[in-house]
Amino acid sequence: MKRVLITGANSYIGCSFEKYLSENYPDDYIVDTVDMHGDWRGRSFAGCDSVFHVAGIAHSDSGKISEEKVCLYYAVNTDLTIEAAKKAKADGVGQFIFMSSAIVYGDSAPIGESKIITRDTPVAPTNCYGDSKVQAENGICPLNDDTFHVVILRPPMIYGKGCRGNYPFLSKIAQETPVFPYVENQRSMLYIENLCEFVRLIIDNWEQGTFWPQNSEYSNTSELVKTIAQAHGKKVCLIKGAELPLRLLGRFVPMVNKAFGGLSYDVMMSEYRGEKYNKYTLIESVIFTEEA
Repeated sequence: MKRVLITGANSYIGCSFEKYLSENYPDDYIVDTVDMHGDWRGRSFAGCDSVFHVAGIAHSDSGKISEEKVCLYYAVNTDLTIEAAKKAKADGVGQFIFMSSAIVYGDSAPIGESKIITRDTPVAPTNCYGDSKVQAENGICPLNDDTFHVVILRPPMIYGKGCRGNYPFLSKIAQETPVFPYVENQRSMLYIENLCEFVRLIIDNWEQGTFWPQNSEYSNTSELVKTIAQAHGKKVCLIKGAELPLRLLGRFVPMVNKAFGGLSYDVMMSEYRGEKYNKYTLIESVIFTEEA
């Protein structure tokens, strides 16, 4: 039985992973959590096989935040991560799993263009959130050795029931509008339970290195909105011809380009030891996410 410590007691990913293990593998893992806002430094990590570090400040538009908030990004996403990893190693933990993000590769491609990331694509963060993740990666990777394995996870957009961020925004639109622009784009996404299964495998195999988990299928923003609407018994008519005005609007409204731009991982880089960690298809995951 493996012992896992989740840092970030109330985070969406942390809570989801704890629930996933307790419901699907109740006899295989002992899971504990620690609140990084409290006196976590006085708590021993000894006896844990893996630390799953999900504590951090979520993404925000760096152009609209204060200098104080920028400093907080680095204090939490970078400095706290490095400190937690060093403590894990000092306390004899065998593995430290860090939740980084696809944001380390920068923004989505402009509408009408594609951006396919491969193993050779260099990191190129364009905001303090992405850079704070890169700096954290750079700070913890040197800790890796034969007895302490460091894992970097760079997932794309994560979604599932109760998630925050862009998906709930698209879900709201899908349930309220009868028409929606059709734009050709390709995006990688990751359903929360597919992520949880991937992390479980990473723990079981005592992995080290960088990984890029994603769903087995790419998504298209317009088709995703249509699928969400169908999950609620509604219809959305997709209208072609809006690509040019959206492309112009995207120059001034970053959210537009973020929604309709292209950003995807090469399929090969997300394969893992022949294991099928994607337990749910895109359509199945949308249905489960939208269930009341």
